This record gives sequence, C-alpha cells and structure tokens, in this order.
Amino acid sequence: MNSKVPDSNFLALLANPWLDRSIAAISCVPFVYNAYYRYRHGGLNLPLVSLWIQYIFLIIPMVYRRPPKRVTPNPAYWLLAFVATYWTLMPSLASPGRSLFSSTLSNGIAILGLVVAVWARVSLGRNIGFVPAQRDIVTNGAYHYFRHPIYTGIYLGYLSFALRVYSPLNVVIAVLGIFWLSVKCIVEENFLKADPQYAAYMQTVRARWIPFIV
Repeated sequence: MNSKVPDSNFLALLANPWLDRSIAAISCVPFVYNAYYRYRHGGLNLPLVSLWIQYIFLIIPMVYRRPPKRVTPNPAYWLLAFVATYWTLMPSLASPGRSLFSSTLSNGIAILGLVVAVWARVSLGRNIGFVPAQRDIVTNGAYHYFRHPIYTGIYLGYLSFALRVYSPLNVVIAVLGIFWLSVKCIVEENFLKADPQYAAYMQTVRARWIPFIV
C-alpha cells in the first residue's frame, strides 16, 4: 500500500495549478520559435498568417488553462503526446515539392482546417492540454458534433501541406502526423472514458473526426 503514496503525491503535484501552467507555457515555446523562424526565412504569407492565428488560439488557453482533475502517469502516453504534438512542426523541415492541384484547392483546405481548429479551440476554452488529462468535459460548440475537432483541423492542415508541396518525404511527414494524432486520440479516450460522464458523451457523440460519419 505504501508504494501507492509516491504515485498519489506525484499526480497531486502534476495537478498543481502553478506547475501545470508552467509546463503549459514551456511546452508552447517551440511553437513561438517556429512562427518566428518561418517569418524570418519566408516572410509574411497566407500560410504563416494562418499559422499565427492557430498558435494564438493555442497558446493563450494553454497558459491560462484549468488545472487537471486527473492526469495520466503513464510515461508512454507522455511520449506519445510529445511526438504527436511537436510533429506538427515537421512541415517546417519539408523538402521542396510541387503542387498537385491549383493553389486554390490547397489554400481552401488550409482555410477550412484553420476555421475548424479555431472553432474547436474556442469551444474547448481553458480545458486544453497535450497530455491525456481530465479537465471539464466540453459538449458544446464543435464538440457537440464530433469528439476531436482540433485533430480534424490539423488533419486538414496536413492534407493541404501534402497537396501544396508534394514529395514522397512530405507525404510521409503528413501521413505520420495523422497517424500519431489518431493513436493519441484513442489513447486519450481510453483514459477519459473511466469517467462515466465522458463515457456517456462518447455514446451521445459517436463521430471522432467527421460529424455523423467517423
């Protein structure tokens, strides 16, 4: 029984509001640097403005997020969250590629992804995090139609990227990014459904990524 005490103390430490928000602030630093790096090397353009908008709606809620009621202690889940989250920065290291279709299509998909991601983050509010953790359960806004709308927005971003600068390497980056997030989605749900309220939400909102479909 005594072996459970350190685990309980560690989880209580992770739920401490000051530590939780400090971790959140530090975890956002790579995104800030990425936006700055892309501006210095590529100038101001539509993809960069889209990126900045997404980062604003990511960083502000992260820094002021609600402390978790429960956090996974599984180190494999933390590693998965790290890989899936920061893999979204990989397109910055993409190889030169060619556009498969007109820029109108890829830009349209990118804008749709941006709208979905911003709508989802506004709906989620301060209940945001990278590592599987239980905060307040959100069932309104985008979450009324599908359970992981932020991921849907990111998936669309990967698709736009692969179409705009197609190359075998860039397709691999996009496919792996979608794969990591899909696995993370399932892991998060397995963690959260221990709460009967979230389990009931899963039964009410059946779609993960596309409303009424999948």
